[in-house]
Amino acid sequence: MSARTKARKRALDILYQADVRGDELGVTLAAEAKRAASEPARESSWLYAREIVDGVIDNHEEIDEQITGVSKDWSLSRMPAVDRAILRMATWEILHNDEVPAAVAIDEAVELAKEYSTDDSGSFVHGVLGRIARAS
Repeated sequence: MSARTKARKRALDILYQADVRGDELGVTLAAEAKRAASEPARESSWLYAREIVDGVIDNHEEIDEQITGVSKDWSLSRMPAVDRAILRMATWEILHNDEVPAAVAIDEAVELAKEYSTDDSGSFVHGVLGRIARAS
């Protein structure tokens, strides 16, 4: 598993945890940063995970507008929390990280959805992110 794949999993954990607990994303990120400081072997995945979460924090409104705008008949609140976290993370990558091709961001997000969410989440995530990528 690549460092970026591990980082996406870490970012997903942070985004999901904050969402489910109703905590500020910055507070959850700070707690994870404290834990990451004691795990130097995982530094490479932590740095990109932090970049993702910081990007989601900085662009939260735009990201949610993009997701909502292309999600046919699905409000953010109606989506499973895991799907919301995956979509926010991948949308940031598609819109704001020129180092990651949109196809890679989508594929990674679909794999996370298949592994951690519902049976239908992979195709749902793929559809939403495909529409965001085409529109950008």
